[in-house]
Amino acid sequence: MDQPDARSQPYHEPVMLEEAVSWLEPARNGWIIDATFGGGGHSRELLRRHPLARVVGIDRDPDAVSQAPAGEPRLTVVEANHRNLRDILADDRFPDRVEGILFDLGVSSHQLDESERGFSYHREGPLDMRMGPDAPQTVAELIDDATERELVEILRRYGEERYARRIAAAIVDERPFRSTRELATTIANAVPAAARRRRHPARRSFQALRIAVNDELAGLGESLDAAIDLLEPGGRLVVIAYHSLEDRIVKRLFADRSTECSCPPDLPACACGATPDVVVLTKKPLRPSEDEVARNPRARSAVMRVAERRGER
Repeated sequence: MDQPDARSQPYHEPVMLEEAVSWLEPARNGWIIDATFGGGGHSRELLRRHPLARVVGIDRDPDAVSQAPAGEPRLTVVEANHRNLRDILADDRFPDRVEGILFDLGVSSHQLDESERGFSYHREGPLDMRMGPDAPQTVAELIDDATERELVEILRRYGEERYARRIAAAIVDERPFRSTRELATTIANAVPAAARRRRHPARRSFQALRIAVNDELAGLGESLDAAIDLLEPGGRLVVIAYHSLEDRIVKRLFADRSTECSCPPDLPACACGATPDVVVLTKKPLRPSEDEVARNPRARSAVMRVAERRGER
């Protein structure tokens, strides 16, 4: 079946839009950071709903930054990596602390649909996958330079790929690669026939290589730590993740920053000095509605977690 023409599609349909805006409602009169601006859907809705709010959009992708609406004085969009959140807010244009921060992680619809970006195993394109010019190498360069053992580790760690050894060996045997379909075909041929009948056999490998090239998981931990520190008391952090690796980092960090004491239970008194920074407002992760998944299938794997900074304003 032919893929839809990317030019006919919206730049990016924001996932869990109503939920994100609702959880950030306490920031309606203050500053909100949209740390993954994308097509700007979340930012636009926040500004529409909250006439007194001001939004700072951040994205490492110049194409995403170019989508910022002109003539909106309450919106500033910065081309940067959200792992540099502290440096971004050090700019004199912005406050030291903000009332709300949103992360909508992963790859955008636009990045998937634009074949020249190289994110999709369904489309023919150059083997790139960089989310922005700050990424030091393309996937093609990564594959050319990596040893077979390094490729196995990437596929296992970032893709949780059970056939990592078989796929890595096939990649090394057939490299160099320059197109997405070349790589997708090699991966598919390396996977047992029974596994090809389920979801696309290159799905996990493409995810793993994308994460490795963009250093997504290391940057996420740094960004979330900074985000909590930069919230005003009562400010909220909303995170939408799309796979277990991302969500695990979010869950663990929320747990660490909301824990009062990590000492062994047999100690007579607390020795760790831990002070909880946040209250986790979502005891279980939130998921998109059935209607949203039917309308936008790419939302099906989304999970949302929300935390609030402790203290009084």
